[in-house]
Amino acid sequence: MIKAILIGAGARGIGAYGAFALKNPNDIKFVGVADPDPERKMYFSYQHGIIDEFQFSSFEEILSKPKFADACFICTQDAMHVEPAKKALELGYDVFLEKPMAVTPEDCIYLEKIAHLNNRKLMIGHVLRYTTFFETIKQILDSGKIGILMTIQHNENVSYWHQAHSYVRGNWRNLKESSPMILAKSCHDLDILYWFSESTPNKVSSFGSLSYFNEKNAPLGAPKRCLDGCPHKDTCAYYAPKVYLNAPDWMKLPVSNQMTDDAILEALKKGPYGRCVFHSDNDVVDHQVVSLEFENEMTASFTMTAFTHENTRTIKLMGTLGEIRGHMDKEEIEIYTFGIEEPERIKLSSLDYGHNGGDYGIMKAFVRLLEIGDNEAITSDESSVMSHLLAFAAEKSRLEGRTIDFHQYVKEINKKC
Repeated sequence: MIKAILIGAGARGIGAYGAFALKNPNDIKFVGVADPDPERKMYFSYQHGIIDEFQFSSFEEILSKPKFADACFICTQDAMHVEPAKKALELGYDVFLEKPMAVTPEDCIYLEKIAHLNNRKLMIGHVLRYTTFFETIKQILDSGKIGILMTIQHNENVSYWHQAHSYVRGNWRNLKESSPMILAKSCHDLDILYWFSESTPNKVSSFGSLSYFNEKNAPLGAPKRCLDGCPHKDTCAYYAPKVYLNAPDWMKLPVSNQMTDDAILEALKKGPYGRCVFHSDNDVVDHQVVSLEFENEMTASFTMTAFTHENTRTIKLMGTLGEIRGHMDKEEIEIYTFGIEEPERIKLSSLDYGHNGGDYGIMKAFVRLLEIGDNEAITSDESSVMSHLLAFAAEKSRLEGRTIDFHQYVKEINKKC
């Protein structure tokens, strides 16, 4: 059994990795926690039976102690990953680091080097590789059923409500406080494209903007906050009380530690989640496309957009002998063979864990990696860095309005390191 400490008892720390430990006590046990929010720290400690001596208010405190577990899970906000990860690796912890691993390309490469220098294992939370959906697609590709893979069209359908919650009102709304949305939301989608391509990227281009969730689109008379007498409350899809009083717990938790209706309403009066979505301080994009060319001549296009009903991923992979079409949340895959009209249809069934079972899969893989050193089919720290660099290159392309030579870009980043 792996013993672990947690830095950052938020939605992922509690709801994904902590929840796995509670359901799989023979695999992993959390024995220490650090979080500045006393309620969340106490709640996590109560769940996992962590004694007072191993409850801390900051990563500095918990990492000032001699190493007392096997692994360290770092689930802080995006811009707060590097220092605790560096310190934990240097103390001898193997590290599970929530994505994105860092908010600059130089820091991503830096953490990879620190892990290698200290001979420690570093896994990034690229959970999509561990879903039954994407694992099955990879197996089909490897089987040769659709021949040589030539083109991928991949969509991340963020959905209107998820965009509003996380990227207009939430922690990832503002570049200075978090990171570009293509990194924060989609670095593991780019990881999937890199994984499927089995090749190195050549060129990257990207376009996108913040087009809708801004003041110019505010309805007439809409106040800064939903509870300040909004005349559109009955018709607005984003009216905060309507959204959060009926939301699942993972959406309520960032709003208020106390998830009662009264506590939620009180938090919406002053907190960020009560702001009008057209009067927030968000500056990340609400839609973006990325085009990729790989060394093996495969091409890929990725679309991330807020303007969908569903919150899911859809994909089409086109090869020389056929194509694959998939819908992640419906857990449906179709395989078309050229010359045959009817496709082969696969209906999947995922475990009841987040990200269509990916949260379970990546935790099992991390435990296996630490216990027996089995790194089979796992996203390595090297490939995770590559996926992050793709996101940074895409953002550079979007901002500068030009195609990025990926090899040259990587050389320039490495020179800075």
